[in-house]
Amino acid sequence: MLTILKTGQSAHKVPPEKVQATYGRYRIQALLSVFLGYLAYYIVRNNFTLSTPYLKEQLDLSATQIGLLSSCMLIAYGISKGVMSSLADKASPKVFMACGLVLCAIVNVGLGFSSAFWIFAALVVFNGLFQGMGVGPSFITIANWFPRRERGRVGAFWNISHNVGGGIVAPIVGAAFAILGSEHWQSASYIVPACVAVIFALIVLVLGKGSPRKEGLPSLEQMMPEEKVVLKTKNTAKAPENMSAWQIFCTYVLRNKNAWYISLVDVFVYMVRFGMISWLPIYLLTVKHFSKEQMSVAFLFFEWAAIPSTLLAGWLSDKLFKGRRMPLAMICMALIFVCLIGYWKSESLLMVTIFAAIVGCLIYVPQFLASVQTMEIVPSFAVGSAVGLRGFMSYIFGASLGTSLFGVMVDKLGWYGGFYLLMGGIVCCILFCYLSHRGALELERQRQNALHNQDSLQLADTQ
Repeated sequence: MLTILKTGQSAHKVPPEKVQATYGRYRIQALLSVFLGYLAYYIVRNNFTLSTPYLKEQLDLSATQIGLLSSCMLIAYGISKGVMSSLADKASPKVFMACGLVLCAIVNVGLGFSSAFWIFAALVVFNGLFQGMGVGPSFITIANWFPRRERGRVGAFWNISHNVGGGIVAPIVGAAFAILGSEHWQSASYIVPACVAVIFALIVLVLGKGSPRKEGLPSLEQMMPEEKVVLKTKNTAKAPENMSAWQIFCTYVLRNKNAWYISLVDVFVYMVRFGMISWLPIYLLTVKHFSKEQMSVAFLFFEWAAIPSTLLAGWLSDKLFKGRRMPLAMICMALIFVCLIGYWKSESLLMVTIFAAIVGCLIYVPQFLASVQTMEIVPSFAVGSAVGLRGFMSYIFGASLGTSLFGVMVDKLGWYGGFYLLMGGIVCCILFCYLSHRGALELERQRQNALHNQDSLQLADTQ
């Protein structure tokens, strides 16, 4: 099924004297390609949010219908993130990512010509499904080209593509409205972002790289022996290159306790994150009696504080914590617990805004560190599958707990119930961070033993 998305082995080998220079150049190109590619996915995702006022005015959709459209995209994206990331393990990362962008662009063109609600809903679902083709290739590329000691900083750089992509949607759509006029709101909201996405897809194809082997270079673990992943052989009868995406998923992810630990970390991080994002505006307006302008300022700090904190966390996890991701995640969640109490109990506008900013600054750190940890608990040929499990769990269960269950708790027990739910989620997150950390230490010991005695264990090639 994925034959058209695959790339064959390189026809030529890079001469030994040029390996280091070529490797350095190619990995920068590979990183830039997934940064720009994932950024572009947000251009054809967040444009829907900007179009909702026009959906209400021009297409006469109710708030319930608009909410249903948003839910459809979220659910479709959560399911797709699981499936598409697993399929990406057997495909060329750059072709897979570019193909997803083009498909999202085609769907957005369809949205630009649609007026019937159910057609619109179907296209929104398809957009959510194709959006899932972006994250898997990103992590696979990072795992293929960058060693563990650099993945914190590299992952942090890639991670801000979320914020950059989400931030440039409004200027793109705004410029389109200025040129085309509000009477062409569908073209400005959907077709123009679609054209931009296609341009980015072409850039991904030109800049992007497959694995080092596919580019005529030695694999990462051949150049750096410490990058080898140690696996027991009792469950693996086939070589990875002869296994289907489903077989890789079952063998290296479903049976891997560390993949489940890190997925559950993400579930509870998403629960707290979506609980804050979804209910922060309502809570500030109805309970703290903020004005809409004051609420907007607090929300702005919550979102944009994530960029510097993510970059700092990547550096700290590489340098201070020596590539061990979960200790910093546990520290952040403990600080979030304290700040959540301050946010809940404070009456001062300034203090509530400060606590909201600190929570926003910290909540994306465990989410980002979980992403990096995912690349380090499975071999690189199974990274997409592990990312898929984590993505499915976080969106389908984590986001639901933070939105729907939070609302139920508020209705039944008041705001106290909602905050107790988030605090319980933080405690659970810290527990699974600890279990994930122990699992990572176990893998580290196995790797060190294998380097000293390679005959006692099979060293699974990361390609």
